[in-house]
Amino acid sequence: MLRLSSTLLLAAACLLVSTGAQRVITCGNHVHRLSCETGVIRVQESMYGRRDRDTCSGEKAEEVAINTACSLEGAEDTIRTSCDGKKVCEVTPAIFARDPCNDTFKYIQTTYTCIPAIHLITCEQSMVELQCDQGHVIHVYHADFGRRDPHICSFRREASHMENIKCSNPTSKVAERCNGKRTCSMRASSGMLGDTCPHMYKYLELTYNCLKSVGA
Repeated sequence: MLRLSSTLLLAAACLLVSTGAQRVITCGNHVHRLSCETGVIRVQESMYGRRDRDTCSGEKAEEVAINTACSLEGAEDTIRTSCDGKKVCEVTPAIFARDPCNDTFKYIQTTYTCIPAIHLITCEQSMVELQCDQGHVIHVYHADFGRRDPHICSFRREASHMENIKCSNPTSKVAERCNGKRTCSMRASSGMLGDTCPHMYKYLELTYNCLKSVGA
């Protein structure tokens, strides 16, 4: 078995060239999936509802596609919160607080780009270190302390401590502690980051970039 270091430098720490914008449209209740082969997701715009009669109409009755002024306020912010800073993001309409038009067949439409980022994974109770070159400061895009993969940070761990792979805990603590600094370190612990799945052995997964500091 591949041994994973405590700070798993899956740090595909590449300053990659941002790719062109991509648009994804997902009909009905199907999974809306955004992904980046390189870099991480940056949502440009997103909507949930219906803006025309043709998109996702297919063999649907005309009356469920006639309302083209159906758009949920705040949907873009919801998608951004869920997907920005991740390499892969999957959501369904259940993520939204309400249905903007009950009698209309709806879709999610998102335009996004893949932006350069440093990707780090750090096992629970280990230290994570973020650092930038002189004249640049840290900007955290996304951080999650939980478990979404059975193999990451699994060396010599009991299977019962890794069985819950739907343990997700997005956290703003890393951004609050590190944004605007050139270097930053913190422990990947429940006391620091919170714990949504007790008794599971977790890891901190985060993406960040180094931005030119003001006055540099």
